[in-house]
Amino acid sequence: MPLDPRAAMHAAIAVPGVPRDADGPVFREPWEAQAFAMALALHQKGLFTWQEWAAALAREIKRAQAAGDPDTGETYYKHWLATLENLVAEKNVASRETLHRYRDAWDHAADRTPHGSPIELRSEDFG
Repeated sequence: MPLDPRAAMHAAIAVPGVPRDADGPVFREPWEAQAFAMALALHQKGLFTWQEWAAALAREIKRAQAAGDPDTGETYYKHWLATLENLVAEKNVASRETLHRYRDAWDHAADRTPHGSPIELRSEDFG
């Protein structure tokens, strides 16, 4: 899912803490960009405002820090993903059970996929 550079920069400015440079948000891993893009798409569809997102992300980061997260910046997008899952469940877009079911299915699909090959989700991945 290609990022709209203007929308991505707006999000990077609207949400405190987003790692960015002069061109917009920066990512260390492809999954970080994908998590960012999912949040951007859901924001554009009106699921949440950036203020609401920032507040939810701040709560998630505080929760993680209380649980021992060292807050070195390396876990920022893990918090981003957890916030995304929380808001999707809170807004009744998908239940937590459905989110866990798909996460487990993706794990199964990844386990059987050779390194470097695209991961394909199959019905048998849902156990």
